[in-house]
Amino acid sequence: MGYELKTKQTENSVVEFIETVGSPKKREDAYRLLDIFTETTGYPAKMWGPSMIGFGRYHYNYPTGHEGDMFLAGFSPRKAKISLYLATGDEKRHELLKDFGKHTTGKACVYINKLADVNEDVLRQLIIQSVVFLKETYPDSK
Repeated sequence: MGYELKTKQTENSVVEFIETVGSPKKREDAYRLLDIFTETTGYPAKMWGPSMIGFGRYHYNYPTGHEGDMFLAGFSPRKAKISLYLATGDEKRHELLKDFGKHTTGKACVYINKLADVNEDVLRQLIIQSVVFLKETYPDSK
């Protein structure tokens, strides 16, 4: 039996999802992020799984045989922090994060408490870096 990818693009409404975010401040940040990611990527926002908002898409195929589709960049306004999904694969990301502002990083995410803590110009550069890196790595990206 093959591995079933849990995170798939859905037809759910991005705005309806944002309206379910409990904190008014986090909801406001989510709408601002929606604008920033849409303007920066040029892609429409799509829901991926129940709580991730993604832009663009790429198809990956690992040497292990595992393959699937994922968004080029995205975010999720979680209860604790806002997760930013940006490609991790090159040194430019590390350099940009030095000037980003207050954040923490996980394996594939950058976490922020609120948008006011970070530099929006650097965020735009991080989004562009993610899209460019993934399009170069996976040439079949859309």
